[in-house]
Amino acid sequence: MNKILLELENRRSKAKKGGGKDRTVSQHNKGKLTARERIEVLVDPDSFEEFDMFVTHRCNDFDLDKQTYPGDGVITGRATIKGQIIYLFSQDFTVFGGSLSETNAQKICKVMDMALQNGAPFIGLNDSGGARIQEGVSSLGGYAEVFKRNILSSGVIPQISVIMGPCAGGAVYSPAITDFIFMVRNSSYMFVTGPEVVKTVTNETVTSEDLGGAKTHTTKSSVADLAFDNDILALREVRKLLSYLPSSNRSKAPSRKVTDDPNRLEYSLDTLIPNNPNIAYDMQELINKISDENEFFELQKDFAKNILIGFIRLDGDTIGVVANQPKILAGCLDVDSSRKAARFVRFCDAFNIPILTLVDVPGFLPGTQQEYGGIIKHGAKLLFAYGEATVPKVTIITRKAYGGAYDVMSSKHLRGDINYAWPSAEIAVMGAKGAVEIIYRSQSLNQEKIKKKTEQYEERFANPFIAAEKGYIDDVIMPSSSRKRLVRAFKSLKGKKVNNPWKKHDNIPL
Repeated sequence: MNKILLELENRRSKAKKGGGKDRTVSQHNKGKLTARERIEVLVDPDSFEEFDMFVTHRCNDFDLDKQTYPGDGVITGRATIKGQIIYLFSQDFTVFGGSLSETNAQKICKVMDMALQNGAPFIGLNDSGGARIQEGVSSLGGYAEVFKRNILSSGVIPQISVIMGPCAGGAVYSPAITDFIFMVRNSSYMFVTGPEVVKTVTNETVTSEDLGGAKTHTTKSSVADLAFDNDILALREVRKLLSYLPSSNRSKAPSRKVTDDPNRLEYSLDTLIPNNPNIAYDMQELINKISDENEFFELQKDFAKNILIGFIRLDGDTIGVVANQPKILAGCLDVDSSRKAARFVRFCDAFNIPILTLVDVPGFLPGTQQEYGGIIKHGAKLLFAYGEATVPKVTIITRKAYGGAYDVMSSKHLRGDINYAWPSAEIAVMGAKGAVEIIYRSQSLNQEKIKKKTEQYEERFANPFIAAEKGYIDDVIMPSSSRKRLVRAFKSLKGKKVNNPWKKHDNIPL
């Protein structure tokens, strides 16, 4: 018995060494944690239960039979994060560069199946050189098996990818299907084809960082949601993100005890809106002041800054927030902001997270670039997402809500449950001056008459009361009471039940 126990301990010890001391040192010299160190940072202490520690590859070609490592380059298992059960894999770059083999893929697929079956979030820590070339189609088939499970899990369990090293070629498509992607600056990158291939095919010279680094994917492509300076910060933020998410689509969004008074009044909000309608203000200030303990977990903060998305808590309950940002492009909707917000709204709806929409939108951004870029279809994505969402939806119009953009931003007409407006709200087809110029274009009005007509239009339409009279606005509220009214509104909607017509699936304008 002692002999077999000793062998077990020796095998465990060998598996935990990964690719050996030299490769571990190399990993550390790059500013990166090892696969096991990352798991230790991510999960609750002493909660990780590893699966398939002793699995090795089955390839005998290219002398691979002489190179075997227990675990075969990926660590998989179950753990808890703040008490919530999760399943995960962590690719080990010290073993064959973390490359995906047939057995490696089977290990990942096993924990993905467990996560889906048991209704628990799934997290992938990616640091891999890609498919293991020596195994050929077997490794490619392994990728497809992983993709299939990502697809089947989508909308059922939260899936989070953390890119902590290379992720290239087919490997990028698993993270792309997941709900959230975090990256580490200067040590992670994602691209379908690398700089050498790009140079050969298109004659473009580009670095890995410029082609697929964290800055590129958080500011230009929107592939990644957030980027962090090192592994530890990224993993800590994953823990924080998970605290807002339910375990699966069968669960309600989590709630936690807070000390922040749900009836707290914020009198500074009464002066947030400038007297001049053309002067910007920071919508983030409103979000912070209405949320529990002024906390806002913002996503995609460096992309499409004219719209804000992320999570807050109201009296302990998780709420998804979508808000126009008047500081950027006057809060207009464009191609990028529509895509960004639509995906977030659909995530919230899939996972029973109520949605708060804060509106100050003068319309869709005009111009040939937007039209050629497909603003019609991209804007329709956001409209579609709000219209199909069945979770509780509460809206506050703070200032401008013009034209089709008024409709799109969770209006009553798209099944908004409770729609409030501040006294400063302006709900109309367009701004007063533009409206006057169109209405009276057949008349030759001088500047003085245009000014007078504009003032008349503003007096008639630049307020929330017409919409309130028609029932499109449920109440005009004082800005300082926004937190109190929102808490009550969402509490009143906790029992909401709405069923969309049966369908195999919808056909959102992609």
